[in-house]
Formats: sequence, C-alpha cells, structure tokens
Amino acid sequence: MPMDWDTLLCDQRYRWIVTGKVPTRNPEELRTEFEKDYDRAVFSTPVRRLQDKAQVFPLEPCDAVRTRLTHSLEVSTVARDMARAVARWLVYERKEKITGAVPSKDPVRDIETIAATCGLLHDLGNPPFGHFGESAIQDWFAAQKDDIFEGCEGGKGGELAQDFLKFEGNAQTLRLVSKLQVLADEYGLNLTCGTLSALCKYTASAMQADKKSPNHDWSKPGYFASERDLIETVRKATGTGDVRNPITFLVEACDDLVYRTVDLEDGVKKGAVDWPTAEKMLRDHGGGKADNILKGTYEQVSKVAGSVDTRQFGEIAVQALRVHTIGAVVPAVIRAFKERYTEIMEGKFRGDLTDVCDHKEVLDALGDTVKKHVHTTPDILRLELSGRKVIHDLMTLFWDGAKKGEEGTKSYEQKAFSLISSNYRQAYKHALEKKLGRQT
Repeated sequence: MPMDWDTLLCDQRYRWIVTGKVPTRNPEELRTEFEKDYDRAVFSTPVRRLQDKAQVFPLEPCDAVRTRLTHSLEVSTVARDMARAVARWLVYERKEKITGAVPSKDPVRDIETIAATCGLLHDLGNPPFGHFGESAIQDWFAAQKDDIFEGCEGGKGGELAQDFLKFEGNAQTLRLVSKLQVLADEYGLNLTCGTLSALCKYTASAMQADKKSPNHDWSKPGYFASERDLIETVRKATGTGDVRNPITFLVEACDDLVYRTVDLEDGVKKGAVDWPTAEKMLRDHGGGKADNILKGTYEQVSKVAGSVDTRQFGEIAVQALRVHTIGAVVPAVIRAFKERYTEIMEGKFRGDLTDVCDHKEVLDALGDTVKKHVHTTPDILRLELSGRKVIHDLMTLFWDGAKKGEEGTKSYEQKAFSLISSNYRQAYKHALEKKLGRQT
C-alpha cells in the first residue's frame, strides 16, 4: 500500500500514544502541533549548542564564516521553501485530498513546517569535527570493546555494541530530541510523530546497516536500540513502515545542496581556494547546467568587477554563485521528486534526489571542489587530528567516571562522573528501571 499524506501528517505526540493521555487543546492556540515542534526546536539547548560547532573551519574567529547553527538555519530555510512548492503541487495540481492539522487544516503549511523543523535539527547529533568525529568515536569503542561490551547483552557482536561501533550522528539526533533533551519527563522534546518520521534520514538499525547497501537509507544506522520502541510507534502512526518519509528526501537534498555551496563560499572567504580555481572546476566538470549558472553569476557581479580587488571580487562572485546555484537546483530537485513521486510513496525509491536530478553534475563538481581544496587545508587537518585525540581522551575520562558511577570530588573518576549531565544520568536511570521492570 502506498503511503498516505493524512497518515504521514500525524500530529500525535509520542507521549500521548504511550500514556493514552491527550491534553485538551486550548481554543485560543493558533499554532498547529507541527509549528509547536519548530518552536520547541528553536528554544532547545541542543540547537543553541550548534553555534559553537564548526561547519568547516573549527574555532573560527571570523563571524562571517558559518557555524553548524548558521548552516542548519540555511538548510531549514531552503527545505521550507522546497517543501512548500511540493506541497502546493500536491494540493493544487494533483488535487490530493489532505486534511491538514488543526487549527489551520492547511496541509501546505504542515508539510513546509515539518521540513523546516527537520532542517534545523538535522545536524544536532553530529559530534565535534563532523564525520571525522564520528570515526573517532567508533575507533575508540573498537579499541575498548573487550572492556566495555563483554558484559553487555549480546556481547561484542550484539546490537548494543554495534550501536557504538557504528556510531552515527543522525541516530544520536533522534536520541537527543526524544530522550536526552529533558523538558518535563523522559520523552525529550516530545515531538509529533510526523516530525520524528521525517527526521529519520536512515531507516536501518546498527545490525542492519551496511555501507555497501544499494539502498541509501540502509547505508548507515538511523536509530539506536534504545529508540527502537519509539521508531516502531512512529512508523505505525505515520504508515511509513521501514522506508523513508517523503519529506525526508527533500530535507536531505537541501542539506546536500546547501553544504556544497556554502562550504565553497566559506572556503573562498578564508583563502582556502580562489575564485578562478572554483570556476574552472565547475566549468570543466559541471556540464551545460554549470555554464548557465556561471552566466547568471557573472551578469550579477559584472557591475563591480572593475571597482574591487581580485580577492574581493572572488568573495562577491562565490556569493552570487551560491544564489544562482540554489535558484537552479531547488527546481531541479522538485522536478525529480515529481517524476519519482509514485515510487517514493510506494517505498520503492531508495536513492537520493540529488543523484537523479538534472543538476547532478553541478552538485558533484561543487562537492569535488570542496573536498579537494577546502576540506584538505592544513589548518583543518591539524585541528581534526588534534580533535581526534581530544575526543579519545575525553571518552576515556568519562568512561572511567561512568564505570565507577560515584559522585564526589575525591578521585578523578568521581569528578568525571559528576560532570556528566544530569539529563543523561536521568535518562540512563529511567532506561535501567524500565528494563528491570520488564524482567520482573
């Protein structure tokens, strides 16, 4: 059975489903439940912490260079606009009968709000230093597995062990918003099932995930064993089963588009790559679509070409390139979504929209430029290597504290344990009590 939008736009919250207690709606409340999700995200501590995480350049003193927070805001903005266009197509051209959430009963508003929220939250669980940080965490657990996992359920080859050996930032995002960010109880931000469903970029467990899988959504773990009950509830409530929510495809495409364009923009601003090099890479490898984008770029910046120096011109040009690239790629991704709409709704399309849109060559050229000239700058490499050691040292310290599990100030283990967030300790205590309750 194909997925159904009225089911996908489930505005029930996990706590409501688990407890069976649905609060009475305030008749003066003008926000939908999905808009409340967005507001909860904006005011949450994990989102604020993104301002201290690097997007590309760690510990960057220049406030014009992006942090992970500004990147997330940009993804959220583009995702909102893309989702709005798709939703209007669904409602006004395809004439899909979608009810929408109260009080507005406006499905366009619901779909764009879910996309905006997921764009804001999509990087929440990524550790410092991004994918390099993920690898550092995985390697630390691999080196300590005999000590840590021997007494765990399933041992070194069990699901709990695999959650850490294949540690993934997207799975950590789900854990953060559903458990670790405490508002009032153990349900975290208590987001709607519709938002949680769209937030799941990957759909496999750690045991199922395989880097070589032909299905993109199974290439990495999408959730930890600790969130399995949540995932099962959300899938049942939204009707997705074990495939992606359609909104997820749009948010991922926006992330892919935004990071390629803005990482290049920041790279030019920092002097990691100059404009002529970036332009040549795009002309040589971006195909005819790149020529059109560059034509629009030069038409926009031609007025200032003779009044600024070479470096300033490069910074202006790469900003214009970002504008024209996003302006061209967003409609291309929307076209790809429309072309594969039936496959997406039936759970048969398991790829990435940016790989099947007609601007793929442009995105690949931008991505290759960033990887070759920006991500490999000596400053970034040095900080990533030192960051790996810092992550390993901190994990060793906090593992020693957690293993002993005593508060105090006499030993370094006690000091380390005392520094572990009370939210996280409370989440562990609740999970342990729940597990012991099941066993009795």
